[in-house]
Amino acid sequence: MQLQRTQKLIRKARISDVVEMKQIINTYSREELMLARSLSEMYENIRDYYVCEIEGEIVGCCALHVVWEDLAEILALAVKPDCARKGVGTKLVSACLEDAKSLGMKEVFALTYVPGFFETLGFNIVDKNSLPRKIWSGCIRCPKFPDCNEIAVLKSIKE
Repeated sequence: MQLQRTQKLIRKARISDVVEMKQIINTYSREELMLARSLSEMYENIRDYYVCEIEGEIVGCCALHVVWEDLAEILALAVKPDCARKGVGTKLVSACLEDAKSLGMKEVFALTYVPGFFETLGFNIVDKNSLPRKIWSGCIRCPKFPDCNEIAVLKSIKE
């Protein structure tokens, strides 16, 4: 797929996108590079998700989940391997950041194995323990818990 000349449509996810989104996530969860998501969890949280669509094909997804009154998490960022490093992830995270800003969030964080990607988008590496305990709700389901080596990144949202 030639992405440079093709329009990348970023939009809110629809119920009909969930199976395809889960397949993209599974590519990375099988390698333990991200947390697996169940279909029921994805359907329940469909309003959190954005997708990138190119010529009718879902090539990536990402979610913004509100954690507290001033804090949100970017999670489930996954891009099809043949579309990686072509701006899809950046566009998905940017959509989530715009959403966070419109909701009045003050900060957005992510837990990642690729902190350099997030640093290019203005995130800073922080100690996971500096984040509220509420963020650990997803971690408890992870097979790597409590010995996870994901790195926490945080970005302040300016109004």
